[in-house]
Amino acid sequence: MPVVDEPVRLGDDIIQDPHALYRVLRAERPVRPAIARHGLRMWLVSGYAEAKALLADPRLRKDADRAHALFEKRLAAAGGSAGPDPSGSLLRRHLLNTDPPDHTRLRKLVGKAFTARTVARLRPRIERITDELLDAMAVQARVDLLDAFAYPLPITVICELLGIPEQERGEFREWSATLLNSGSDESLHQAAGAMAGYLTGLIEAKRAVPTQDLLSDLVHVSAEGDQLSHQELVAMAFLLLVAGHETTVNLIANSVLSLLRHPDQLRLLRSDPSLLPGAIEEFLRFDGPINIATLRFTAEPVRIGDAEIPAGEFVMISLIGANRDGLRFADPDRLDVTRPAGGHLAFGHGIHYCVGAPLARLEAEVALGRLLGRFPGIGLDGDPGELRWRESTLVHGLDTLPVVLG
Repeated sequence: MPVVDEPVRLGDDIIQDPHALYRVLRAERPVRPAIARHGLRMWLVSGYAEAKALLADPRLRKDADRAHALFEKRLAAAGGSAGPDPSGSLLRRHLLNTDPPDHTRLRKLVGKAFTARTVARLRPRIERITDELLDAMAVQARVDLLDAFAYPLPITVICELLGIPEQERGEFREWSATLLNSGSDESLHQAAGAMAGYLTGLIEAKRAVPTQDLLSDLVHVSAEGDQLSHQELVAMAFLLLVAGHETTVNLIANSVLSLLRHPDQLRLLRSDPSLLPGAIEEFLRFDGPINIATLRFTAEPVRIGDAEIPAGEFVMISLIGANRDGLRFADPDRLDVTRPAGGHLAFGHGIHYCVGAPLARLEAEVALGRLLGRFPGIGLDGDPGELRWRESTLVHGLDTLPVVLG
């Protein structure tokens, strides 16, 4: 039995086999120090009760500038360097990287666009986009479901919502993947610069000539005399664009993979499509689209369970680890589309709960329902053991998902 007070060194298993890793960590100690792959010491949380408590704990902060300064200081102490950051700072000050009162103000300005009632009005358009993608797939015997379906659906929806012209969407996937994956500093800076430059130009175009879209509304919105600064606008557009498709891409693909690996649950869902809304909650719990929540740091010492986290420490909260905790969910490693919905942390918890959750749920419901109805013989194309997960500790998503359509 290892000494659990010593930091656990995180390797490739946190990406390629995270459920096995978290199963061990929860049994040993659900909150413990860890050495991340870039060499920095952090605290890793894999238990449900601990994760839920810390996600809503105001002693854990998300202030982007303070977090970046702390990261650079800790990285320098470990013998590394983050290098120049000429454009990344423009992308940092969004909802997920701010604390109250700034967070409260920003969420109020954007929240109305993502209420369940507002999102429900998008259903007809989401259904048309889905059907068009399925029509294109139907002429092929086999496809990469990520390229053919799981990616283009949510990127089309969020770009239409933001008012991004179709001919300008081509590079978003590459930029987004680079910024969320564990790449080199140079590639990260290049992608951040390209994304920030594009969004800056787009915002200025919306300011000069407003159109009927969410980004134009944000540029010109005023709530009780408040408006977004230029830096806040760029960061908000970045968050809505990236989070608005990345979460749903991986929710759709991970859900399909879960069903194809559990044919009994696939048959059950086919026999009773009314189970689909609850099944989506189970997919979110069982193999959700986010591995480790966006970074937090302790502003003061925090005691959680039998762990004492000092002030000035980064905290990594695993959402997929918490969602497989047997102390909260019975038989947690079993996919069960009839499991009572609710309680999972796939969209976070507390004030930073995902503002786009209603849109992600709706897109997943339309996408999965129509996909399974259109292709009753769909199956994995190849050995499931050869599937690889993206090199990211933030998103939990596949590199590819080859399927035969049957």
